[in-house]
Order: sequence, then C-alpha cells, then structure tokens
Amino acid sequence: MPDAFLVRLVVQCRDRPGIVAAVARLLADSGANITSSAQHSTDPEGGWFFLRLEFDLPGGDVEGLRARFAADVAEPFAMQWRMAPAGERQRIALLASREEHCLLDLLWRRRRGELRAEIAMVIANHPDHRADVEAFGVPYEHVPVARGGKPAAEERMLELLAAARVDLVVLARYMQVLSAGFLERVGAPVINIHHSFLPAFAGADPYARARERGVKIIGATAHYATEELDQGPIIEQDVARVDHRHTVGEMTAIGRDIERVVLGRAVAWHLDDRVLVHDNRTVVF
Repeated sequence: MPDAFLVRLVVQCRDRPGIVAAVARLLADSGANITSSAQHSTDPEGGWFFLRLEFDLPGGDVEGLRARFAADVAEPFAMQWRMAPAGERQRIALLASREEHCLLDLLWRRRRGELRAEIAMVIANHPDHRADVEAFGVPYEHVPVARGGKPAAEERMLELLAAARVDLVVLARYMQVLSAGFLERVGAPVINIHHSFLPAFAGADPYARARERGVKIIGATAHYATEELDQGPIIEQDVARVDHRHTVGEMTAIGRDIERVVLGRAVAWHLDDRVLVHDNRTVVF
C-alpha cells in the first residue's frame, strides 16, 4: 500500500473505559488496519490517557475519516487529537548563533532523510554560517540583535517565520533569550537544547566551572521553550561520564556531541508525533 495512505493518530483525554474500543471500532468500520499502537494512562481511575496509532487506510480518504472520528469518538470523549497522513512533511525553521554543531547536524540529518520535514530557513543573529547553510540549499536570514534592539529583531523574525508558514522552530544553540511575547505570537512549538548543568552551572563557561567542581557526568537536555527560561517540558536527555583527566576542551567536545544527538532525537520524535505534552511533562512514545 502506498505510503500516502499510512495515517497517524495521536490522542489525549481523561481516562475512562471504552476509549481504545471506540477508536478501534471506528477504524475497523472504515477498513483501516492498525500497524503500530502505543498507549499510556497516568491513572486508570480518572487520570489522563495518551494514545499514538499508525494505520493503513484504503483509499486514503483522511478528511472523511477525520470528520467521522471528530463526531463519533473525539467529541464524546472530549479528546485533544491530531490525525494526518504519516508521510506529511512539516516545515521547520532553525535559529542559530555562532556555534554550528547543532545547526549543521540538523541540516545533515535532513539531507540524509532522517528528519521527516522541510527546513524552510535558518535565521541567525550572526552571518558566520551563510555559506555552509546555503550549500544545503536552505535560505539564510541574518537578523542581528543590537544592544537594545531585541524587540525589533524579534519582530523581523516573526515576519520571516509567518511568511515561511513554519510548523516548528528549533533553537540550534541560538544564544538569545526569546521574549514571552515572541513565544506567544510565533504560532508554532519551539524546541531548545542546552547543557544539563542548569541551574548549577547556568550562564557562560559551564564546562570550565563544572570541571572546577569535579563533575563525573555531563549531558544535554532538549525541551520545549516556554516563558519560564529553561523550564519547559523535557523531551530528551543524555549523559556521558567524565573524570579528572578530561580538560575543559575535551569536556566541551563531549558536551557538543551529546547536544547534537539529543536535539536530533527530540526534533525527529516531535516530527513523528511521538511527544505529547501535559502539565509541563511529556509522554514520549
């Protein structure tokens, strides 16, 4: 069966008996064949229920199925839900500064077909990586952030993102703090990556200060950006062991590797609808 007929459904709602049965019954009556299923309940007695399904749909009438699902299943169970062809490609924008490891890694993953998305543009507050980005065939927009000029810069970025109709914004080591107003108006989820030393080693030179403290584990965290700095729902984390023999440069190199891998996973999982957010926590299927 063509990939275009593979459909994905994600659901969250209050848990109660009959949810899975209702979903399966409607899909069976529509001739659909479930090929992948994952579910989770925080508490079967009134907790929250999460579901991710993939199924083959003969004929590919997703719009018709979506209308029937809304009326017969989603509304009675008060669901938050999304149903779309699994092959649908989202449009993403990457925001970057001077460090290029996460930026170039995401561009490479997209070229290799590891990210089901189109990279609509890169926006950077420095001009350093224009040649590298344009070599991937991706537009590069330089939006400098002058002292006292952040509101104007954010306004320009919002204009660019709206014109590009992006579904996701990824902060690929973008070293500017986005305002609450920007996050409210951007109209798309924003994924951020940072070293896992926060809050103990927040700010500049975290690896130098971590080495001074003799840490044994370093890592990275990918999360959704919210108004509270670095407090958004966590999507993915990873760590590596270090010891007294590692220099600051070696720790920094290890940290960069972890950052790009963790961010790559988080973006891929988001694009595949594997991440559901509830109460500042995530369920990742």
